[in-house]
Amino acid sequence: MEMVIRVEKDGGDFCSVQEAVNAVPYGEKARIEVGEGTFREKIFCEKKDIEIVGAGEDRTIIDFDDYANEIMEDGSKRGTFRSYTAFFGGERVSVKNLTIRNSAGDGRVVGQAVAVYADASICEFENVRMVACQDTLFCAPLPYAERSVNGFIGPRVFTERKLTRQYFKGCEIRGDVDFIFGGADAVFDDCTIICNDRVHVRLGDTSASAGSDKAKASGRPINGYLTAGCGLKDGLGFVFRNCKVGGAEGCEPGSVFLGRPWREEARTVFLNCEMDESIAPERFSGWSGIDRDEPNTFYGEFGSRAFDGAPADLSRKNPWVRDIDESLAKELSARADDIVKKVKG
Repeated sequence: MEMVIRVEKDGGDFCSVQEAVNAVPYGEKARIEVGEGTFREKIFCEKKDIEIVGAGEDRTIIDFDDYANEIMEDGSKRGTFRSYTAFFGGERVSVKNLTIRNSAGDGRVVGQAVAVYADASICEFENVRMVACQDTLFCAPLPYAERSVNGFIGPRVFTERKLTRQYFKGCEIRGDVDFIFGGADAVFDDCTIICNDRVHVRLGDTSASAGSDKAKASGRPINGYLTAGCGLKDGLGFVFRNCKVGGAEGCEPGSVFLGRPWREEARTVFLNCEMDESIAPERFSGWSGIDRDEPNTFYGEFGSRAFDGAPADLSRKNPWVRDIDESLAKELSARADDIVKKVKG
C-alpha cells in the first residue's frame, strides 16, 4: 500500500519537504503532496520508489542558494556537486508540478549552482520548472575521471558510475552555461529550454557592464551552452523532441549554443524542435573553443525550425556536427521511446 504524506506551510503532516522524505522508510512506495508556497530548503531524497507532487509550477517552489565557490568550514570550496537544491537518488523518483530553483545567482560570481541533481536509476520529471544559472540540471552519472583535484566532491564521488534513465515531459529548464549536463540517457519531450541573457544582465548583480562575457575568439557575445554531455559512446545521450529552444528576452542572435562536450564522446540531438534566432549558426561548440574539432561527439538536428515554421539554416554548422536524415531520426526516436517505456514502467 502506498504511503501518502501531505506537506503544508501551515498544517499537513509536515511543514517541510525534507521532513516528509525522512519519514519514508527506504523500501516503502510513497507519494508526497506538497502544498502552495515557497519552501526554502535543501532536499536530499534517496528512496526506493517515491513521488513528489506540487500544487503547480507557479504555486509550489523549492528554493535554496548553495554555490560552488562557497568556502566550507574546512577551508575547501563547496564545489559543483554539493551545491544542489534538490538531490534525487535511489531506485525510482517522480517529480511533478512544482519549481526547483537555485537562487545563488550568476556563475561568473558564485560558480556553478545546481538546482536539480538527478541520480535515481529511473527519474521522471513532469511539469517541473528548473531555474538557475550555471549547471541547472545534472543528469547523473558523473564521468569516470575528474579533470581537477576534488572536482567531483559530493554524494557520488566514491561510488560506482551507474547509467540512469531519465524522462522530462513538459518541463521548463532555465540556465546559461552547460545548464543541462551529465552522462544519463535522457529524453526531453515538449519541454521549454531557455538560456539566460548573461551579456546584458548579470543575474543578482545589476551593476555589471553589458558585454562582459564576450567570446574572445569570435568577438561576439556568448550567452551560454544549453547542454554539456558526457555519456557513453554507445549510449543514447540527450534527446530533445518537439521542444521550444532559445534565449531569454535580450539574448542577441547567434549567442546561444545547443551544446558543447563535457567529455569527447558526448551525444545530444534535437528532433523536430522550434528554435529562435539566438541559436548560434555553428549550432554546437567545441569544449575549449567554438571551432575546435570534436570528431568523437554525436551531435545533430533533424526538423529544426524557427517559431514561424521556417526551416532552420544549418549551412554554417560546425563540420563535425552530424547530418541526421529522416531514417536516423526515426531510429534515435525509437531508442528514446524505449527509455520512456522503461521510465514509465
